Amino acid sequence: MEIEVAKRLQLTEEYYFSKKLREIDEMNKNGAQVINLGIGSPDLPPHPEVIKTLQEQAALPNTHGYQSYKGIPVLRQAMTDWYRRYYQVELNPNTEILPLIGSKEGIVHICMTYLQEGDKALIPNPGYPAYASAVRISGATIEPYQLSADNYWLPDLEELEQSDLQDVKLMWINYPHMPTGTLANSIFFERIIAFGKKHNILICHDNPYSFILNEHPQSIMAVEGAMETAIELNSLSKSSNMAGWRIGMLIANEQRIGEILRFKSNMDSGTFYPLQMAAAKALSLDKSWYTQLNEEYKLRRVKVFELMDLLNCKYDPNQVGLFVWAKIPATYQDSYQLADEILYKAHVFITPGGIFGSAGEQYIRISLCAQTAVYELAINRIKESLGL
Repeated sequence: MEIEVAKRLQLTEEYYFSKKLREIDEMNKNGAQVINLGIGSPDLPPHPEVIKTLQEQAALPNTHGYQSYKGIPVLRQAMTDWYRRYYQVELNPNTEILPLIGSKEGIVHICMTYLQEGDKALIPNPGYPAYASAVRISGATIEPYQLSADNYWLPDLEELEQSDLQDVKLMWINYPHMPTGTLANSIFFERIIAFGKKHNILICHDNPYSFILNEHPQSIMAVEGAMETAIELNSLSKSSNMAGWRIGMLIANEQRIGEILRFKSNMDSGTFYPLQMAAAKALSLDKSWYTQLNEEYKLRRVKVFELMDLLNCKYDPNQVGLFVWAKIPATYQDSYQLADEILYKAHVFITPGGIFGSAGEQYIRISLCAQTAVYELAINRIKESLGL
């Protein structure tokens, strides 16, 4: 008996990492002991007070029931205070913040709320693959827009205005950008908000990396008029080492929060109460938490730069975020060839830039989510296996 999958999934492939991790698992079963430098899953724990809060709340007898779809007031207030303290953005905790089960779910919620067949969505190339997947599942059409190092990995808005934008309903942007580590400034955010207003396009800003190796976190919502034209997603996965806890947030005006809730409330329930209380504690930490976190990432980045130099890859030393993005030498056909050579010969997994779109095919990405000793081991393996 064969039941065909729905059309929305027929062009949606399994996530690259899902397939590759299965292959790596088979290699490890055969003794390979692959070093995984591909995925940005923080290996460090949250602050001890965050864990303590979770433990204390989970031990109480009355914290285990269903929770509101909109999150508890304590968490929404903590998110409001966090945005005021670090982004200089004033929000209404009752109407302009929606806690999420991780910000990745927000990508799907937004696309399913606003897109359908006949609509188009602008997607960055290179960019996070989840944007394209969510647009495809919604039934809308993907319209990739090219990013390049020549334009500092920012969208060329003048070029976009020469294209047909008639059916474009929303645009995904992501700064600090993943995978390239590029920062955007307030001038760019002002321009993209003006672009969205002019063409009646909803600007969706995915902002999970703003604290990593970055002294000045920015939010698109700091731009005047952004609340009319933009939605922002944010997350505690990277900034608070809480990736598996699945705590994110969506920032938008009251009308859009209500519209997205119409979809979200049919898909899931509220987050476990102790998790919400622990997240509120994480959001209340002072700047010393981020400073300490980034001191560790700086040490790791030095080792990743060393590894990139070993592979003769070129990179921008000023990039931020949880990864290092680098251009591969011309001796390789594409990023997949280099990544597979390193995997099969040195048993080190790095991410081929091609998974982020055609504009990333000549680049590789290495995660900062490993101890410095692990990078040392990877460097030594690569030296020995490739004779460098």
